[in-house]
Amino acid sequence: MNEDQVYPPAPDFVHRAHVSGMDAYKALYEHARTQPEDFWRSLAEKELFWFEKWDHVFEWDPPRVKWFAGGKTNVCYNCVDRHAEGAREAKVAIQWIGEPGDERAITYRELLRMVSRFANVLKACGLAAGDRAVIYMPMVPEAAVAMLACARLGIVHSVVFGGFSSEALKARIQDLGAAVVLTADGGWRRGKEVRLKDAVDQALEDCPTVRDVIVLRRTESQVKMRDGRDHWWHELEAAASDDCPAEPLDAEHPLYVLYTSGTTGKPKGILHTTGGYLLQTTMSMKWVFDIRDEDVYWCTADIGWVTGHSYVVYGPLSAGATTVMYEGAPDYPAFDRWWRIVEKHRVSIFYSSPTAIRALIRQGDQWPNACDLSSLRLLGSVGEPINPAAWEWYYRVIGKGCCPIVDTWWQTETGSILIAAMPGAVPLKPGSATLPMPGILPEVIDFSGNPVPDGQEGFLIIDRPWPSMARTLWGDPQRYEDQYWRRVRGKYFTGDAARRDADGYYWILGRVDDVMNVSGHRLSTMEVESALVRHRAVAEAAVVGKPHEITGQAVCAFVTLKEGNWDHHRLGGELRQWVAKEIGAFARPEEIRFTEALPKTRSGKIMRRLLREIVTSHTVSGDVTTLEDLSVVTRLSSQPSDED
Repeated sequence: MNEDQVYPPAPDFVHRAHVSGMDAYKALYEHARTQPEDFWRSLAEKELFWFEKWDHVFEWDPPRVKWFAGGKTNVCYNCVDRHAEGAREAKVAIQWIGEPGDERAITYRELLRMVSRFANVLKACGLAAGDRAVIYMPMVPEAAVAMLACARLGIVHSVVFGGFSSEALKARIQDLGAAVVLTADGGWRRGKEVRLKDAVDQALEDCPTVRDVIVLRRTESQVKMRDGRDHWWHELEAAASDDCPAEPLDAEHPLYVLYTSGTTGKPKGILHTTGGYLLQTTMSMKWVFDIRDEDVYWCTADIGWVTGHSYVVYGPLSAGATTVMYEGAPDYPAFDRWWRIVEKHRVSIFYSSPTAIRALIRQGDQWPNACDLSSLRLLGSVGEPINPAAWEWYYRVIGKGCCPIVDTWWQTETGSILIAAMPGAVPLKPGSATLPMPGILPEVIDFSGNPVPDGQEGFLIIDRPWPSMARTLWGDPQRYEDQYWRRVRGKYFTGDAARRDADGYYWILGRVDDVMNVSGHRLSTMEVESALVRHRAVAEAAVVGKPHEITGQAVCAFVTLKEGNWDHHRLGGELRQWVAKEIGAFARPEEIRFTEALPKTRSGKIMRRLLREIVTSHTVSGDVTTLEDLSVVTRLSSQPSDED
């Protein structure tokens, strides 16, 4: 990682940006730091619609916080009604592309009608504010409609990614105590049907709280419908009225619960509320993505993940944007699928994950180079730290050297982006998340909770609450306090390692348990991975530490290669020498395993915890419900390494 390599924003971008130049960023940040109540009050008044004003901007009794408590608003009204009843009524809200090639362009006026009708369907099922619904659907517009309809009525919703198994679905329904499941007959993925209704039927054999299942027709396949419980979406909607006023809800009313994997077998239900969450996701659309009315914005995430909640549905729609939704895989029917969508729909802002970017690198430059990507003006990265080599490829091949890259750091628990560049203000450094958003006060500390000097690695914490932060874990407040607030009392422990450089830029080094200690050297997995992927042969790498009787830990690398005829034994030695040259002899991998694939979640994150278990105990335990392909783990467990 070269901390001296800097890309300043282009003058024309600075001139038009919402936040123009470093002086503007510094003034905004200082206002939020020194006068947080005044800062967030003025934004809440300006950026959101309120039925009633709040009593206090925020109340803070760690780890309990309230933002705009007593104020009445509605997320759906802010995302849909205020645009549909104003100048944006004919603007496309959702541009949807199905994997088979079908498309729909839904205006804000049409979206209001769809949401209102489906909200009335939910009302007719006896649902009201405080009830719970599980959404288990493909990436179709009705999935966003379901979320918005729940938000309109105050129904707490939990979106479960459509690739999850029936067992994973069952666990989430049971924990939430859901009264209704919203699903579809199936969805499309790489030309094959993902049969969702079948998984729902299996899950509901042990979910007595569910009274109703509403099924959307997507694939037109045959499914079983249980009398009295199962209903066709289109039949219920046909009988519903278009008129359904949005419910005035307290700013602290629960909006959604999103389940994430834990190291135990039980997923964690992260609870987000209404007013503060919407305000900060709205502001990040302006600060980070510099969203303009003419933009076509595409976040490639599935709505089953927090990125899909905040940056496919709620954030973009609240900001009045056109948001793109795509149902299928990036490589089907060919490796240029994403770039053809960018070309056809003139996408101007593109937001994806480092994992996807590295996979695209492996496919070759010829695919994006064959498409017209001139509409792009801003690129984004989300999910895990992006290594500098991937950053440079993204900048050069996709952005043609003209598009700033906003490398965003945040978590399911934070609700919205906390550290990222404002593209019209902050010079970029490949591999760095750069500077914190206004109102975010990060620190890098040591084991004792003391700040470490610039340039040294430590634990990333956040001092002071922010509006979009999670409020608790559903049904388990003690686990929430223990996991996030016990290490440094009154400060949020992110679980990530980081360092801050002399310019105040933050370099996120991955999870704390992704930091190795080799012969007394603290070494981040990301640093070794970044060195490996700079080698001409390497497409992707995941590094973990394994026990070593002499050095404490030794570096073990799992590597996927670019196309070519590679001699694994020879290449293994070359890669060891390469890392030693790039970082130092102490970082030289003791073990390298070449593999066709790495174990990833369905959102694209590499599950290094599983790799660590493979190299230490040769077994895998804990929650693996988010794993995309369990067979990858099986193959890696039995695969020989290429050791010295």
